[in-house]
Amino acid sequence: MAWSIADVARMSGVTSRTLRHYDEIGLLPPAWIGGNGHRHYEEDDLLRLQQILLMRELGLGLREIQAVLDSQIDQVAVLREHHRRLLAERNRLDTLARTVGRTIAELEEGKDDTTMAKINRPENLFEGFEPTTAETEAEVREKWPQAWEESQQAVATMTADDTERWQREVTAQMIRFAEFMVAGTPVEDAAVQAEVDVHYQGVCRFWTPNAAAYKGLAQTYVDDPQFRVNFDKIADGLAVYQRDAMVVYADARLD
Repeated sequence: MAWSIADVARMSGVTSRTLRHYDEIGLLPPAWIGGNGHRHYEEDDLLRLQQILLMRELGLGLREIQAVLDSQIDQVAVLREHHRRLLAERNRLDTLARTVGRTIAELEEGKDDTTMAKINRPENLFEGFEPTTAETEAEVREKWPQAWEESQQAVATMTADDTERWQREVTAQMIRFAEFMVAGTPVEDAAVQAEVDVHYQGVCRFWTPNAAAYKGLAQTYVDDPQFRVNFDKIADGLAVYQRDAMVVYADARLD
């Protein structure tokens, strides 16, 4: 049995564009191509795609994944290793959830209940920080390859304490942006732009975007469903509000 590229995209959640990219680099060629040029995949190809997505979830790059897949012999042993690492990642996320929960408690302490009621109560904020999808990562690497490499190098140097502190900072800043939005503060307001500057400096810890790249990042927050839901779990419309604020900042402050 074979499936079209559209079928595989629907089943896996990977875009047709990404599947074509995987074919072009030799990572996931289709089983055969029809006379009309359409790609078709068989069961072995679906199993290979599953392993690709698993390894992307674990943070491996496409070249590393290809090397692993091309050298593997025992698929069951490889899947067992994936399973072990996924369980370890689950434990890490449990810890991260507790960390963000503490952040929420600290941020809410002493807050005006009326103000906070206008924002979605963020008891489950940790759910908003899900791993980036494989297709989003592939798109980022394609658009900003140097930025991707810089960010990966920066992340690799972070300790567990660094990661926990960064997560708390991200959570706190998203809530501050939401409070500006709920209060009706224009994105051009000096206080909002000061917060955007903090955001930009935070991004520069990983890579240094110019105006076009920073605006591209801002648009990704809106266009990518997973990014957008992360923002909107805190307050509806937050992704668009922060995007607009970042565009103003880029036009005014960046080359």
